Amino acid sequence: MGEETNGGELPLGITSGDPAGVGPEVILSWAKAYEGNREGFMFFGPESWIEELRQLGFLGRGLGFADYEVKPGSPDRAGSLIAMDALMKAARGCQQKRLSGVVTGPVSKELLKQNGFEHPGHTEYFAEQWGGAPVMSFVGAELKVVLATWHVALHDVFHDLSPVKLIRAVTQADYLARVYEAEVPKIGVCGLNPHAGENGLLGEEEREWIDPLLSDLRNKFPGLSSTQAADSLFWRAREGEFDVIVALYHDQGLIPLKTLEFDQAVNVTLGLPFIRTSPDHGTGFSKAGRGVVSSDSFSCAVTVALNLIKYQAVMANRPEST
Repeated sequence: MGEETNGGELPLGITSGDPAGVGPEVILSWAKAYEGNREGFMFFGPESWIEELRQLGFLGRGLGFADYEVKPGSPDRAGSLIAMDALMKAARGCQQKRLSGVVTGPVSKELLKQNGFEHPGHTEYFAEQWGGAPVMSFVGAELKVVLATWHVALHDVFHDLSPVKLIRAVTQADYLARVYEAEVPKIGVCGLNPHAGENGLLGEEEREWIDPLLSDLRNKFPGLSSTQAADSLFWRAREGEFDVIVALYHDQGLIPLKTLEFDQAVNVTLGLPFIRTSPDHGTGFSKAGRGVVSSDSFSCAVTVALNLIKYQAVMANRPEST
């Protein structure tokens, strides 16, 4: 993966995440080993970290005061402000056509909120800045998962899940499968209830509206399944029966994914004008500065972002069919 480049296009933006977390050291570890075009990236984060990257031949913009002291494992509001400024400048860079997309380091949602950041996460922030209809998805070596709902309390999933959100998830699952060269994407959809409702015995949602909607969508997406029992669907996908899984709520999709691929899975925001990915791990404050965290997930996040950007460019330049 160290040989990937962005093909001479606009640089890929990379944000540090919270300076006190594992993000900066994970990214720096990746940068030291990277063998491709180092001018194909633009970094945003604390000045001391940016200076280390500059010495490695990368481009970067230092944020905050030059004398700000990063203390791994000891987060504070000043560091969180740097993390927030980094993602804001990266988002603006895409809007101004100076960046091709963004890979974001992990942040503390709690500290961001204390600093006035009003969004549940990166996904919602970039959607507000860029427009579009965001869909949270995850790409691993063994599983690819798209979520119909995500930052919603379990109690509210039954009300938040809607035909519009399910259609968006299926549409983006089809797109994601095509990025990875599936000609007729096979999309497996998790049931909302145990055993996909078992024909109404364990819940009515599948029978009342989810399966009828999937049946209608099958005219456009012929490889789309009806609702399937979630407890076996992920195993079936690993066996090659499906290219992408649509999970109906956060933990339904992420528990199996993270159990299998915690160090490799990548968070991808689909449905927006620009590409955004991130490593699928948190700030890891308790591990920061100890040199014990793998850079595999971040490396994969860069590779997935570049793959998506290339596919997006191919689709944009494809002649309209007559």
